[in-house]
Amino acid sequence: MPTGALRRIKASRHQLLPAVISPGAREIVATLTAAGYQALVVGGCIRDTLLGQQVKDFDVATNATPEQVRALFRRSRIIGRRFRIVHVHIGRELVEVTTFRAGHDGNPDAPASARHTERKRADHRGILLRDNVFGGTLEEDAQRRDFTINAIYYDLASGELLDFVGGMEDLGQRSLRVIGDPGTRFREDPVRMLRAARFQAKLGFELHPATAESLAQGRALLGEVPPARLFDELIKLLMTGHALAAYEALRQHHLLEQLLPDTAAAVAADECADRFLRQALINTDTRVATQQRVTPAFLFAALLWPPIAATIARPARATETAVLSEAAAEVIAKAVRRVAIPRRFSTAAREIWELQPRLEAPNRGTAEQLLEHPRFRAAYDFLLLREQSDEELGGMGAWWTRFQAASAATREAMVAELQATPKRRRRRRRAPAPAVE
Repeated sequence: MPTGALRRIKASRHQLLPAVISPGAREIVATLTAAGYQALVVGGCIRDTLLGQQVKDFDVATNATPEQVRALFRRSRIIGRRFRIVHVHIGRELVEVTTFRAGHDGNPDAPASARHTERKRADHRGILLRDNVFGGTLEEDAQRRDFTINAIYYDLASGELLDFVGGMEDLGQRSLRVIGDPGTRFREDPVRMLRAARFQAKLGFELHPATAESLAQGRALLGEVPPARLFDELIKLLMTGHALAAYEALRQHHLLEQLLPDTAAAVAADECADRFLRQALINTDTRVATQQRVTPAFLFAALLWPPIAATIARPARATETAVLSEAAAEVIAKAVRRVAIPRRFSTAAREIWELQPRLEAPNRGTAEQLLEHPRFRAAYDFLLLREQSDEELGGMGAWWTRFQAASAATREAMVAELQATPKRRRRRRRAPAPAVE
């Protein structure tokens, strides 16, 4: 289907009825329509509904400006700078309302009140600094969205799905395709490459060949993205229930090297490191699926452990704890230059790492104290994770599991027995480095 050729489909043919849309989104559409504006439901909520997946968030697109939307809804606020949107609260529901965007030159036929005068939107490399040219038509708005499967509109009044870009066909073919020229669109916003990996992981779709080719050619552009944005995108990639698949997509498209190059190098060189990280992400997905808490601190402790483990596995120049601390400082310092990991998370990750030697070799004076350490539970879980990924730690994970449930007398006996029969910890054997041809 050629881009720009409007296709109208009865939504009921796909079991998509107004009742499927959240009450808050329906109320916002009704309010905007009553005020004389155009308003449709659009985006991931339509995509996921058509795919039979659970929908958590609903988005509305309208020709009303953010200020006009804000004036209609008391519990609303305008957010964003690169792309201004309105968050509207209806009861306990939060709905994102976006204004139709025009093309690069705006829509000269739009009323002056609907046009935005901002013109400086991209830098010399073509990266968009802002994208707030409003006053576009519905078709122009569709062209400014990222992927075809995210540009399907639901008109509640007519009961029709409106598709300008072939999104319905791509849904049927399970193809992830950028709207417009993918090279240009990735230059405008390199974060779209990470969004491609995220949708590939979540939906199990394959990248359209042209999209994949442009991604391969432009992935270095991620180095131009502010580290704070990369942190946000990495969290979305790995903490929404599809972490393992996202990791595989990042490695497939060589995007991990752009985010965490030390980690990428470590897992490429050592299958044990890759196995450890995969196990960490499997555990993360399980916790998300069972609605257990997942913390960025633990996630980054796992993500950055492979390069730290590679460093401390070398012949030590000092005590293991000192080498670990030095390696942690170096790895974190390099990582935050790419991904702006907040200090509260990197500090917690360091505490998890630095407790590992103490958990591996507890003694009478420290075992009880370790239980009271604020990071004990996370460090203990990290120790178990290392054992799960086949690292030989002398059974200390099981020892700590028993120790926590034991009585005071039993704990004392366990520590005494451990010290009476010291076991030399057997480190896992590292995979040999690949031969250089």
